[in-house]
Amino acid sequence: MAEVKPLDGVRVLEFSHMVMGPSCGLILADLGADVVKVEPLKGDNTRRLGSSGAGFFPTYNRNKRSFAVDMKSSGGVALVRQLAERADVLLENFRPGALDKLELDYDSLAALNPRLIYCSLKGFLKGPYEHRTALDEVVQMMGGLAYMTGLPDRPLRVGASVNDIMGGMFGAIAILAALREREHSGRGQRVNSALFENCAFLVGQHMVQYAVTGVAPRPMSIRMPAWGVYDIFETADDRKVFVGVVSDTQWKVFCESFQRPDLAADGSLATNNQRVAVRDTLLPRLQREIFGHWRADALMERLEAIGLPFAPITSPPELYDDPHLNASHGLVDLHLPDSGELTRVPALPMSFDGQRPGLRHDLARVGEHTRELLAELGYDNEKIAALVEQGSIAL
Repeated sequence: MAEVKPLDGVRVLEFSHMVMGPSCGLILADLGADVVKVEPLKGDNTRRLGSSGAGFFPTYNRNKRSFAVDMKSSGGVALVRQLAERADVLLENFRPGALDKLELDYDSLAALNPRLIYCSLKGFLKGPYEHRTALDEVVQMMGGLAYMTGLPDRPLRVGASVNDIMGGMFGAIAILAALREREHSGRGQRVNSALFENCAFLVGQHMVQYAVTGVAPRPMSIRMPAWGVYDIFETADDRKVFVGVVSDTQWKVFCESFQRPDLAADGSLATNNQRVAVRDTLLPRLQREIFGHWRADALMERLEAIGLPFAPITSPPELYDDPHLNASHGLVDLHLPDSGELTRVPALPMSFDGQRPGLRHDLARVGEHTRELLAELGYDNEKIAALVEQGSIAL
């Protein structure tokens, strides 16, 4: 499905590692931009992460070209500046000031390329915290998300790098907006996205809930949901299924489909607010009298037929076999960088006239496109060989 290329012709220079910067570059690359990942001679350290970080590099670095350069040498920095002169976008998520020391900051590069859009992805936007070191987990703790996810006395991070990924996404949105503005002004600008502000945006609904009700929100683990039937139930074959009945009409449909006219006729359960008030007795009753008698597959088939929200409890590896993801081109083929083994990764969650962005370039080896990019800058083989000899680049 690689025909989707709305950003074809846009050149992006990416200085990034871990998740936030690479996810921003991934979005632009999947949408057709020519994203050049600038790496150290030995490659981005993210390539070598293990354990829970082992999936970072393969997930967020497809469709990019790799330029391996020694940024500690004046010659290497000069090469990068030449690339920046031709770029539409530069994005970076290094520690504050890291690129400034190399005169690769916005002001220095804008003087060379006034049309450059320079996106910095950091822990915090401008303010008292801007020089702090941040991680996804740091801002989840200080931004209220870990509080809302865990138990009252045990904050718990969300089970994915949500702020890193969404921070990268908001960075991409800012870049797209700046590209649009450049069509009118002819000039680039600096844009920013940050983890902490992203986390505050995520918990905004809970902040406003407090403003409206005057009652501090409780963690999701012990909260009083807005709906009476909105929970996980155990089935007869010892599986778990989430079921939601979120309107009075759905309650009537539920009672009719599961042949419980007694529940439909019970005036104390007629409205959602009434069902919320008796959740402590209603849910065990539904578990005992209805859900516990159904096998999971049959239950979900029935719920789907009557249009009620439901979900099996699924682990990430099980998604490889998800029929919807497989039928809708929701998984992209990819070769792992070290083993060469074929795997699949989730595609961008969007489509264009029914088509999904797909794979144009597999994961690049370190420096795979260095020669190609230097040739585009006008370097011949002799000059490239000299740069290799000097240790300025890796091919």
